[in-house]
Amino acid sequence: MVVQQGGTTMTRVVVTGMGTVNALGNDLTQTIANMQQGRCGLTAITKFDAQATGISVAGEVKDFDVTKRVAKKLSKRLDLFTQYALYSAIEAAEQAKLADAVAPERLAVIYGSGIGGLTTIEEQVTKKNAKGPKRISPLFVPMAIINMAAGVLAEHFHAQGQSYAVVTACASATSAIGQAMAYIQSGRADVVITGGAEASVNEIGIGGFAALTALSDATDPTQASLPFAQSRSGFVMGEGAGTLIIESEAHAQARGAQILGYVAGFGATSDAYHMTAPDPSGTQPARAMRQAIASAHLTPEAIGYVNAHGTATVANDLMESKAIAQVFGEHNVLVSSTKGMTGHLLGAAGAVEAIMTLAALNLEMLPQNVSAAPDPACPVQLVDNNHTVPKTPFALSNSFGFGGHNAVLVLGGAHAYG
Repeated sequence: MVVQQGGTTMTRVVVTGMGTVNALGNDLTQTIANMQQGRCGLTAITKFDAQATGISVAGEVKDFDVTKRVAKKLSKRLDLFTQYALYSAIEAAEQAKLADAVAPERLAVIYGSGIGGLTTIEEQVTKKNAKGPKRISPLFVPMAIINMAAGVLAEHFHAQGQSYAVVTACASATSAIGQAMAYIQSGRADVVITGGAEASVNEIGIGGFAALTALSDATDPTQASLPFAQSRSGFVMGEGAGTLIIESEAHAQARGAQILGYVAGFGATSDAYHMTAPDPSGTQPARAMRQAIASAHLTPEAIGYVNAHGTATVANDLMESKAIAQVFGEHNVLVSSTKGMTGHLLGAAGAVEAIMTLAALNLEMLPQNVSAAPDPACPVQLVDNNHTVPKTPFALSNSFGFGGHNAVLVLGGAHAYG
């Protein structure tokens, strides 16, 4: 639907399909059920012997069998991050009843990842070092490159609109969804497959972030990822993917698709401050939040919940608390970080968090901040047993990445517009 708001023509963008695989579950239903119960999906690392890294906990995907949805022959030609992307996209497309619902030229893919085929890179470099460069797999490059998730999705769904990857570190998936929204509003596509995927729970991924002293070295999974807690000690690596099928409201209504929610606004800024550290002032993340709210033609008072970036690092949580206060002031918006349940999925985080946020708005039950005693230096109203019902059908989903990338979505529940 194209509507007039404040003299501005705006095409509403809706979500008609969602799919995910992450530490909480290998599909949407399991993920949301565990989110509702406040379960922690973090466990001891089993994918490799992590003792030498000093890190013992991660948000691993459990009992993953890609062949339940993807042909075995194809899956062997895909890095794990692309397997996660395709697996979740097939679930989302089935929910959206996407088959034959859109002309190929009007279907696009805009998909994010922060690192891409890290599993393949690690395996092939190890093989090269042990056996020489002639033993490198001929599939090394196509499996490792970061755009391959988008390319495989385009091939699988016969999407002949634009297909590209978005890479903004931990803001990648949120940036991709925002770009996908703008692509539909520009009239260049009717439907976009969007989201993000990551597979970095491996020795080089864990070891690399451990070397940055960014990861929690806690040994108890329930005490490892503690967003906004006084005792927080770093983030916990997660893995998986989240995929959304988004389309113009008019296109969804014309084909009788079920509307699961709205991608109502998007904002993006850059700290221009440091390679890895956020600007402690929170100025640019706050500006991204304001941009997103303004692009949705809303005011801060219309936002009832923020799914925070909330990595459980000291620097991020302090900065984000300041940024939220700058935007909302006396409006006591509810805040939680679902990374306490899933871990931090890097470039896929924003997609999984957008899915969880939309589900929470529709269930009218916000995800609690699974954490310890809050840090008084982070003065945000955390979702707890006493505050679980969203005050409005609109929420923010924040993502901030290394390099100073800030991306924010405004999401609306299925009945956000009545």
